[in-house]
Amino acid sequence: MIKSYRYFTPALLLFLLEAIIAWYVHDNIIRPYGGDFLAVLFLYCLIKSFFYIPPFKAALLALLVAYAIEISQYFHLTTLLGVQNSKTITLLLGSSFAWMDILCYTSAFVLIIIIEQFRSQPTAGRPGIRNPKK
Repeated sequence: MIKSYRYFTPALLLFLLEAIIAWYVHDNIIRPYGGDFLAVLFLYCLIKSFFYIPPFKAALLALLVAYAIEISQYFHLTTLLGVQNSKTITLLLGSSFAWMDILCYTSAFVLIIIIEQFRSQPTAGRPGIRNPKK
């Protein structure tokens, strides 16, 4: 059951964006790096959609899932499982390990922490934001 539409809606939008990137973008920047960056944001929003978990723990869980998938690529998990010819599985799990992917995942984790830290601060004193208590 969905616990937070505040996170579910962005999760859906990120999923659609990831699908568009996977199917239609065949470049050397957006697909390999942007897709990996967005994957952690998607996982985070998905986790927060269904579970009441503090932001740091949810972000860490999303990061660890991304790391686990990347490590599975290092060990050629799809080949070990005999599913390397499945386009869907290969699209979801990837096919080759790259340290740059780890950097993209970690960058997304840092961005999540920064955004959530900013969102948790009181609105009073922030320029352009009215204090609702006045």
